[in-house]
Parts: sequence; structure tokens; C-alpha cells
Amino acid sequence: MEHFLRKALPSEAEIIWNILQQAIERRRKDGSRQWQDGYPNLEVVKMDISSGKGYVLEREGKIAAYAALVFNDEPAYDEIEGNWLTNGDFLVIHRVAVSDDFLGKGIAVSLFKLLEDFAKEHHVFSIKVDTNFDNLAMLHILEKLNYQYCGEVYFRGGARKAFEKVLS
Repeated sequence: MEHFLRKALPSEAEIIWNILQQAIERRRKDGSRQWQDGYPNLEVVKMDISSGKGYVLEREGKIAAYAALVFNDEPAYDEIEGNWLTNGDFLVIHRVAVSDDFLGKGIAVSLFKLLEDFAKEHHVFSIKVDTNFDNLAMLHILEKLNYQYCGEVYFRGGARKAFEKVLS
């Protein structure tokens, strides 16, 4: 099944927002507090896209997943309770969401593998990511893909589990 990563287009903001809303609802049903406070929202998606940070995984001509990608810029990561594995360049992955239409098809794992390739293509060999302590789906993916727990970071007043993977 062919799938690929590409920059999101401004005309796709509503589609991406719908996918994020599906993920927000899944988190709510799972009992997670992640994304239950009005963030992210459509304006965040539009800012991701306009700043060149919004990326989609396209499969079968449809958007299957979304992520915001940022190189070397996450102020919350400067204040970690714990220690990162590396101190050099890194890629931050935020706002990962998979469309309901593609659940159970390994899309999140495929997305992370494409993002690892994306980082290496940009000569960056560290990926940093954080998630809520109660986002069991993301915690499982990070464990499966050998991301290492590094400590806690704080966003909008809440603690988040921080992970890093050093790429070879």
C-alpha cells in the first residue's frame, strides 16, 4: 500500500482539523485528559500549515494522518525534569493524529518511520516527542519504536512524558 509524507496544503486545513477532532474524541473516550481543553484547534492547524510545519501522510489518495514538525524549537523542552539523550539538533513531533478511516492499519507506526527518514534527510539524528501520561495509544507506539523516556516537560500547566530517539 503506497503512502508518503508531504507538506499539508492550506486547502486541507478543514480535513486535518476533522482528523484531529476524531483523535480528540478518541482520547476522551479512552479517559485521557490530553487535548480536552480546546487545544489543538483549527487556528493551530492553519498556523502549522502557513508556517510550513504541518505534514500529512497520504495513503490511497487520502490524508491518513497528520503531524506538526518543528526543528530545534520547543521552549518547553529546555526545562526537562530529567535528561535528554542528546543536546544537538532535533526534530520535534507534535499533534499526531490518525484518521478514523485508517485506524488499525499501522498508520501511526508508518508515520513515525517516515518522520525518522525525514529527520535523517535533513541531517538531524534525534527526534523528541512528548505525550500525556494517560495517552496509552501514543505511549504504546513510542515504546514499540524504541523511543526512550527522558523525563517530564510542562505544557500549558500540565506535565507531559518526554521521549527521545537517537537515529542512526
